[in-house]
Amino acid sequence: QVQLVDSGGGLVQPGGSLRLSCVVSGFTLDDYHIGWFRRAPGKEREKISCISSYSRRTYYADSVKGRFTISRDNAKNTVYLQLNSLKHEDTAVYYCAADRSYCYSDYTYWGQGTQVTVYA
Repeated sequence: QVQLVDSGGGLVQPGGSLRLSCVVSGFTLDDYHIGWFRRAPGKEREKISCISSYSRRTYYADSVKGRFTISRDNAKNTVYLQLNSLKHEDTAVYYCAADRSYCYSDYTYWGQGTQVTVYA
């Protein structure tokens, strides 16, 4: 059974940091590209970062470029998203997703989401 489990969200003040994790099971992570998305209240889902299966390619949305870093450890079946210099507008539910295609708008497998709240 394919499963993606997001974790690492929480409450943080502006300027703070969090590290999100996405642990996958039920498939070989090497074979999949991973994306991180977020959905803020009242807004559409936003694709914020992607990483190819062997980390040769990465993508960042302009809204997070220079502040967020995506990485993966295939041996641990885990993908990470480091969130630095957090802003109030980063408040959202964050989801990881997996697909055999790189950085499309829609992915085949999804995590359940982890809430990130940035408050003053």
